[in-house]
Amino acid sequence: MRALLELVRAPAALSVPGDTMAGAAAAGRRPKAGLALASVLVYWSGMALNDWADREADAIERPERPIPSGRVRPGVALGLAAALTGAGLTTAALAGGRRALTLAGLLAGAVWAYDLGLKRTAAGPASMAACRVLDVLLGAGTQTAAAVPTALAIGAHTYGISVLGRAEVAGATPATVGRALAASTAAAGLAVASCLRNGPAAQVGAGILIAGYLASTLPVQAGLRARPDPENVRQAVRLGILSMVPLQAAAVAGGGRLPAAGALLCALPVGRWLSARMATS
Repeated sequence: MRALLELVRAPAALSVPGDTMAGAAAAGRRPKAGLALASVLVYWSGMALNDWADREADAIERPERPIPSGRVRPGVALGLAAALTGAGLTTAALAGGRRALTLAGLLAGAVWAYDLGLKRTAAGPASMAACRVLDVLLGAGTQTAAAVPTALAIGAHTYGISVLGRAEVAGATPATVGRALAASTAAAGLAVASCLRNGPAAQVGAGILIAGYLASTLPVQAGLRARPDPENVRQAVRLGILSMVPLQAAAVAGGGRLPAAGALLCALPVGRWLSARMATS
């Protein structure tokens, strides 16, 4: 069981429900637990598919991973990816009807396209960011236009993580660090823009959370300029995945749902505890 949990990067799933919550808050609607579950299932499917697609490279670069270490067979990983995708699409349809199924289908297609080809191209980081954008829009229901700034903020952060993720084996270059820092700064700016339409309490709450996001992200990424080795890059990626939570919480608070934002933040210490015991990148 532990091998399967490692395969799907189980702790990283704590960074996923906030996507649909942020989308719902931006659209002025209540979040649906079923849509959050659907996005987690699709996320897990992508992680399993990623390891299946990378099994030959991982045998050389990361032999400790579940497939090259022999703890999970390649066919099991591929079957699990397909089953989780199907479960995610079914859950989305039950929770949100045809529109949710359509968006979940686009999300699943983007995930499979990334893992099976786009990841190895120049479009890789942008395609991964698109997955998170679609995930946020999944939570917005029929009001997708209202959630676009929030979706782009979370997509920008994802772009930065993906840029760093490419350097987990060889280490980061100054250009890589610069792109990650620019993406995180852009994410914060887009988050601020998405929170301006609500009252002072929502704006203050969102502002505090955005400041927390920057404090947890920029120093770690900037530190890679002095220590760009692969282990520090992997640590930055792990922390970057968890830094998604305060960014999502800022979007939820900016939508006027302060208690929900506080509840979302509870995932942060749990995620940090789990990520110290199981791989998240």
